Amino acid sequence: MTTPADGHALHDGRARTDGRALADRRAIAAARLAAQKLAGEPLAEPAAVVRHMLAMQAQDYAGSLWSVALRAAGTPTAADVEAALARSEIVRSWPMRGTLHLVAPEDLRWLLSLTTERLVAGAAARRRALELDDATIERARELATDALEGGRALRREELGDRFEAGSVTTGGQRLYHLLWMLSQTGTLVSGPPEGAAQTFALLEERIAPVPERERDDALGELVRRYVLSHGPATRQDLAHWSGLTAADVKTGIAVAGDAVDTAAIDGRDHLVPAGWQPVAAEAEVRLLPGFDELLLGYRDRSASLDEGGLALVVPGSNGVFQPTLSVGGHVEGLWRRRVRRGAVDVELTPLGRPPSQRILRAATREAARYARHLGLAPGEVTVPEA
Repeated sequence: MTTPADGHALHDGRARTDGRALADRRAIAAARLAAQKLAGEPLAEPAAVVRHMLAMQAQDYAGSLWSVALRAAGTPTAADVEAALARSEIVRSWPMRGTLHLVAPEDLRWLLSLTTERLVAGAAARRRALELDDATIERARELATDALEGGRALRREELGDRFEAGSVTTGGQRLYHLLWMLSQTGTLVSGPPEGAAQTFALLEERIAPVPERERDDALGELVRRYVLSHGPATRQDLAHWSGLTAADVKTGIAVAGDAVDTAAIDGRDHLVPAGWQPVAAEAEVRLLPGFDELLLGYRDRSASLDEGGLALVVPGSNGVFQPTLSVGGHVEGLWRRRVRRGAVDVELTPLGRPPSQRILRAATREAARYARHLGLAPGEVTVPEA
């Protein structure tokens, strides 16, 4: 059992003297900020960021590029991150929860091996509704393979045209589901970026072969890597993030062995890396994209969001997360951008009281960093009047 050292200073200046569990959600947020490389020493390059994080949610393509850049030395431009995607140092696919993620190429196959069976079974009713039987899916697989062999990549619409020409209709949601199925079952993966258009290539041609992992070994690797990059986190957080069953999580923790420890924090057991010690809280200010792992990486987001905050970050509970202003890993506001005449303006909307001058200055620096990431000039940073 790992517990914080006596006398460790919390973010609000209090000190631990009882030798028991750290009971401060803001301290959990600070520890996660450091684990996710949003505070402290950044990682060397985009590929190293994705490898460390294991998987980064990426259905918001532009936001995922910014999520990677925030954690990398020198804040790479969007073009820099896209270049890593073009070189297959990073790939984009559906390894977990039926949602697009960025992953390292060597991790994709074993992640799919853990999640595909359950996800495909869970989508059986949807396939029936779309009238996609096994024969139709296999016909689409043949058509995609014929179209892409030899290192070719095609946009979504171009693959759809190939399917239609081969008597596989793609109306409604059929095309999306076919591409998802072929990616989920190891035929397709993202190809080189073409602006905002998603392209597809053959996984076996785009990603070099790697040794297969036994299932238990893969479970242990997932647990170890998740805890290293997202801890402190509960078992429920891990199951929610990965889509694994509680039994699989239990097996993975057992296989991870001494690499994973348990700490009692805020009255609950949390998974932490071996030798973990709480970090000194840093009031780092970050302008996070809507689907950043600092929120999406956990089922229980109360360490980063006050009660009622989720309704503001995800208005209407529609699953679309708004970009957030994070201070010390805690959401203090929302932000949105406006591009005009080659510059990026940023408007901050506090969730509570207006930001202090220190936070506003730091947010202005972050906005300038974001503008450079986009290859644009920094514009104005404003806070609307209450």
